[in-house]
Amino acid sequence: MNSLEANIRDNKTKGQLNAIRSNGNVPAIIYGGKGDNQKISISKKLLKTLIEKENFLSNIITLNVDGKAQNVLPREVKYHIISDEPTHVDFLRVLPGVKIKIEVPVNFINHETSPGLKRGGVLNIVRRKVELKCPSEKIPSNLTIDLDGVDIGESFKISSIKLDPEVTPTIQGRDFVIATLAAPTVMKEPEKPAEAEGAEGAEGAEGAEGTAEAAADGDKPTAEGAKGDKKDGDDKKAAEKKPSEEKK
Repeated sequence: MNSLEANIRDNKTKGQLNAIRSNGNVPAIIYGGKGDNQKISISKKLLKTLIEKENFLSNIITLNVDGKAQNVLPREVKYHIISDEPTHVDFLRVLPGVKIKIEVPVNFINHETSPGLKRGGVLNIVRRKVELKCPSEKIPSNLTIDLDGVDIGESFKISSIKLDPEVTPTIQGRDFVIATLAAPTVMKEPEKPAEAEGAEGAEGAEGAEGTAEAAADGDKPTAEGAKGDKKDGDDKKAAEKKPSEEKK
C-alpha cells in the first residue's frame, strides 16, 4: 500500500491557497464517514509519482496526517488547464463495511501462450475497466483474464471472473462481455494470374509477345485493436457524501 505525508492546512483566502501551491504542495480534502471534512496539503512531487503509476484512482493510500495514519481512496484529481499540473485532490475515507462504487482495471495475461493470437487473431477489448460495488477494504487491485490456450472465437464475460461474494458489478441482469478474440480483419489477397499480351508488327513483321504480371498485394500488418470502455452504471458518487467546492 502506498503512503503519503500530509499536513493540516487552515487557509481562508485564495492567496493562502496559491501560496500552498507555490511552495510545491497540493491542497486536498478528506471526506466521508461520520467525521468532518479535513483540509490537508501534500507534496506535489510525491503525488505526481503516485499518479504516474497505474490505477491511482483505484488503489487505497495511507495518509499520515500530522503523524496519524488513515486509509483513503483517491476519488478525483483536478489539473491546471494550461500546465496540466495537479491542483487539488479529493480523498474518500476507507471505513470497514462501507460499500463504495469504483472502477477496477482489467488485466490480460499470457498473450504469448494464446494460439488465437499466434495465428493473427485480434484481442478486442470491450471494457478496460469494470465498475464494481464492494466494501472499501475488499477493493480488488485489478480483474485478471488469462489468455493461455485461448483460440479465435472465444469471448470473456464478467461471469468468467471470480469475484468475492461481497464484490458485485454495478451492471446487473446480464452477463456482459469484457473482451473477445476475433479472427484477423485483414487477409492476404491471392496472387493474380499473369496475362499475356501479343502485338503484331505492321507489314508482316513478327509480332513481339509480352507478358504483364500483376503484382500481388503485400501483407498488411495486423494490429491488436481495442474498443474504448463503455461506461455503464450509476453515478459513481451517488452513494458518497461529496464535499462542497472549497472557497478559493
